[in-house]
Amino acid sequence: MKPAPFRYVAAYSLDHALALKAEHGDEARFLAGGQSLLAAMNFRLAQPAFLIDINPLRDLDYVRRGGSVVRIGALTRYRTLQRDPVVANHQALLAEALPHVAHPQIRNRGTLAGNLAHADPASELPAVVLAVGGKLCARSVKGERWIAVKDFFTGPLSTALDAEEMLAEIELPDLPARTGVCFLEVARRRGDYAMIGVAATLTVDAGGTCVAARLTYCNAGGTPVSASAAAKALVGRRISEKAIGEAAAAAMREIEPPGNVHASSDFQRHLAGVLTRRALAKAHTRAMSAA
Repeated sequence: MKPAPFRYVAAYSLDHALALKAEHGDEARFLAGGQSLLAAMNFRLAQPAFLIDINPLRDLDYVRRGGSVVRIGALTRYRTLQRDPVVANHQALLAEALPHVAHPQIRNRGTLAGNLAHADPASELPAVVLAVGGKLCARSVKGERWIAVKDFFTGPLSTALDAEEMLAEIELPDLPARTGVCFLEVARRRGDYAMIGVAATLTVDAGGTCVAARLTYCNAGGTPVSASAAAKALVGRRISEKAIGEAAAAAMREIEPPGNVHASSDFQRHLAGVLTRRALAKAHTRAMSAA
């Protein structure tokens, strides 16, 4: 339960942090909340030779609204997001999912950017950001580039970030009018990783016909999984119990949960079907209430 030897440096500016990452590349890791990284280091699942602490960089701790998007900095804690009125008013799916993340002590320190960069497919927030179509800003000494969330997660604990890059900002767009959302999961105990979790968004027109839908899952594959075919089957239909049931069945066929000691793949798939039906029903009720 002790990490391998490493060097530690507290960055005094963003340029300093990026210069250190450029110098040490894959041998260096950024330390923000550390709630995933330090545990992995203690088990020696991660063995960075260089740890770059970005906690002194207070300019990276923010929630900002501009135009029709919410921007979240690399040092913004879960606790801040849970209490921020901008998130509550404009990112309802994120607000609903946050209380499911671990425990209050971890939410006091953990960061959204660190969570996404860690890319654990069992985590709730990658699926949430995928459901709302977020974009991620990667910074390096060479400049910045934006990565669509659908292209960001490349495998278990693996992302499209280059060796020299930091995930500096997350941009979440507003969902369209008449959109309802819902996040649900099943875990063995409160705060445990979900056996399966689903994030649903559903947009209806003035007549109640579905015009857009998304279904994304955590712990249903090597990355957060989008059941795009199941969601697409809802478009153009009035939402009914039958339509919801058919979408849930399609989602069960579309995902490939890995199974684990707590739940077989078949049981995870069953849970996904149950949660999909419940999430779509709740999202539909909320969409109609917003119409």
